[in-house]
Amino acid sequence: MKNILACVFCFLGILTFSQEVNMETIFNDKISIRALQVWDHKIWYAGTDSKFGFVDLKNFKNQKQISLSDQKLEFRTLAQNNNDFYAINVGSPAYFFKIDKKDMQSKTVYKDTVKTAFYDALHFVDDHLAFTFSDSDSSNRLKLVAFKNGKWDLLKNEISLNSGEAAFAASNTNIASTKKYMWIATGGKASRILRLDLKTEKFDVFTTPFIQGEPSQGMYSIDFYDDRFGVAVGGDYTKQKENINNIATTNDGGKTWQIQASGANAGYTTCVKIRPGSKGKEMIAVGDQHISYSSDFGKTWRKISDEKNLYVCEWVDQNSVAFAGKDKIQLMKLKF
Repeated sequence: MKNILACVFCFLGILTFSQEVNMETIFNDKISIRALQVWDHKIWYAGTDSKFGFVDLKNFKNQKQISLSDQKLEFRTLAQNNNDFYAINVGSPAYFFKIDKKDMQSKTVYKDTVKTAFYDALHFVDDHLAFTFSDSDSSNRLKLVAFKNGKWDLLKNEISLNSGEAAFAASNTNIASTKKYMWIATGGKASRILRLDLKTEKFDVFTTPFIQGEPSQGMYSIDFYDDRFGVAVGGDYTKQKENINNIATTNDGGKTWQIQASGANAGYTTCVKIRPGSKGKEMIAVGDQHISYSSDFGKTWRKISDEKNLYVCEWVDQNSVAFAGKDKIQLMKLKF
């Protein structure tokens, strides 16, 4: 009887929660999308086959798409400042595209022809400062390109990556920042946090208890509420149901990390975003097989959707989230 009642209450809980979430597909195309931005009441995306465009949140039928190149480039990065979007293709040569927000005219502003070029994430700290990093060459040095004074250039640093330590271009979210710090999350044979003090331009490197040791393991996505509290998610993309040591939080700016919900979450996750206005308490995360939610600073998680093939998410406002992945963009409305 106890088991039956437990099942009944569990079912009712899931049913009640599902009624608080509404998911609508607002865009379909033959495309893989791993980078989103929100601007001017529109969802902007960059993806495969050199595709770049938007969906209007006021009128989903109002959509526009352009090709950034005659080549079939794959974009997994997208970021913006006040006037422009920037996107970088994966692979070599890597082209840095600048796209004017007013007329969507684009041009190449930087080019990386090194054979190992593979840019994993692109992030603007403010209108005048941005960072992007690429897989390293045989020297295993951190390869970081910065946007300063209107120009892109390599940022000299002394950071050495471990053998087999890299990053994942899964959702353009393994870089995060506040006004004081910029963080980079690595993965693979080692999964560490590289923290740059934006004032002194000095790096600190912190180890984490995150799952690591194999090329497919580690942190895939990070987000920070302030200079101290942050969250990281990831796992192993070859074993997506495994859920051990794949979520962690920090309360000291990335110096130390505490594993959360190990063995009690939905598994491999590619993107996490803190809910606006929640002061870090609430957050949403998405993986290839699920969408999950935490309302206690990442300590516990509950799956709110079984939607498949979504890789990246971005809050539109406090009560709605855009998701994208294979062949679609979806908008989720939350009633809690």
